[in-house]
Amino acid sequence: MTDTMTNKTDGAWWKGAVIYQIYPRSFADANGDGVGDLAGITAHLDYVAALGVDAVWISPFFTSPMADFGYDVSDYCDVDPVFGTLADFDALVARAHALGLKVLLDQVWAHTSDQHPWFKDSRSSRTSAHADWYVWRDAKPDGSPPTNWQSVFGGPAWTWDARRGQYYLHNFLKEQPQINGHNAHVQAALLDVARFWLDRGADGFRLDALNFLMYDPAFPDNPPAADDGKPRTRPFDFQEHRYNQSHADIPAFIERIRTVFDEYGDRFTVAEVGGPDSDRERKLFTADDRRLNSSYGFDFLYAPALTSAAVVEAVTKWPDEPGVGWPSWAFENHDAPRAISRWCAPEHAPEVRGAFARMKMLLLGCLRGNPILYYGEELGLTQVDVPFELLQDPEAIANWPLTLSRDGARTPMPWKRDAAQLGFSTAQPWLPQGDDHASLAVDVQEADADSLLHWTRRVLALRRDEAALRLGDFEVLYADDALLVFARNHRNDRVVCAFNLSAEPQVWADAADLTPLLSIGVTGADLVPYGALIARKD
Repeated sequence: MTDTMTNKTDGAWWKGAVIYQIYPRSFADANGDGVGDLAGITAHLDYVAALGVDAVWISPFFTSPMADFGYDVSDYCDVDPVFGTLADFDALVARAHALGLKVLLDQVWAHTSDQHPWFKDSRSSRTSAHADWYVWRDAKPDGSPPTNWQSVFGGPAWTWDARRGQYYLHNFLKEQPQINGHNAHVQAALLDVARFWLDRGADGFRLDALNFLMYDPAFPDNPPAADDGKPRTRPFDFQEHRYNQSHADIPAFIERIRTVFDEYGDRFTVAEVGGPDSDRERKLFTADDRRLNSSYGFDFLYAPALTSAAVVEAVTKWPDEPGVGWPSWAFENHDAPRAISRWCAPEHAPEVRGAFARMKMLLLGCLRGNPILYYGEELGLTQVDVPFELLQDPEAIANWPLTLSRDGARTPMPWKRDAAQLGFSTAQPWLPQGDDHASLAVDVQEADADSLLHWTRRVLALRRDEAALRLGDFEVLYADDALLVFARNHRNDRVVCAFNLSAEPQVWADAADLTPLLSIGVTGADLVPYGALIARKD
């Protein structure tokens, strides 16, 4: 970041902040019903704060029939009983703030549950108060759906409703009817939801599937997608999603969201934006410091390998220039398989996998933007192979066995190796725990000074101490199939970051001339497999 650049968010707490995502069903169960809850999160916030993160992002805990485990909201302004009460939320915020942690909430505004009072009223009559709050269309003359649009979770994006005698749109499950984001009354209601939680102490929002908020009101059919050679497991994969999402009016509503957030001074917004056009949309949604603060896509979440080319392509799309938004990055989250299982072959020896996990964590901590750390990533949790009969994820069940199985990345946090249910609960957890997760438990790693948990704390401490790592630009110095070297430059400070992304030793001659700040397996110019060096030149 240059000295000449002036931007009202330059000194904001969130710029360069590390965010820790908590999936509340799986973090900690305080009441012994096998499902995590808000009180369980509160009881473990000291652990989260000790990692050195700046904020927690909590996946949805709002009232919901749980067809999609909270991403189908039936009351935006209350807590589902499985997670606790509004008083539990208030206690969580108070404890987090006392520990210096910000609290970010996951807002699902592109759709609601079909049990939401808005939808119940909307489906009751074509003239009801909420009649136009969702997307309704008459059938074609032959009774078929209005368009060829397909849902993400499989099958047509339209479901017939006999009450209204029309089809309603749902880009995900049929239990998740699509909000009519074009409707001014809907927009006002969503902004009121924002004020409710901001008034209650929330420090910001992660906005789910934001590019699905609005559709083309002319309702054209989507064209077929070009065959890219990748397996197609859902009808959704056969289309180019030109008309059911990503409408040009979305940024105008985003500016209204920003206006509300600016009333509160120091709050933060980050959007999830997926799809083949996500880079353009992410920039559009964060442009000119008048829309959202940040966004993240799926650059790494579904990537089959961690490569220099992937890192360079993703990060260099976000140059340190006026008008360009601020990126966020995640290697793992609740929708994607655990990265350690995707990127490091299981036949590798434990010490090799351990080295990879450390290198991966250090790389995430050195990227320009906001690193988002998924619960258990600091322990090196692996993807769990959940058998079909224990699956909970509706997408995994519908598309078995050709599915990413989101359940395998949502399994309970292992707190204590020798405790019942690994310390997550006193009851049988809602999902099974991994066979190797006992050996990765928090208490095991707390007792081992060389563990990934302790390493994560060192990485985040370094990022906190080095302004160049939090705020600096991103300059690629060298990149090939094995070695990635970049510099982070902030004012007169320059930190050089070198990573061996391969399972073979590498030589980088310039390493010998640097003063290490933090390193793994580096001797002179030699980097062992998955070795890394963060350094400054004397």
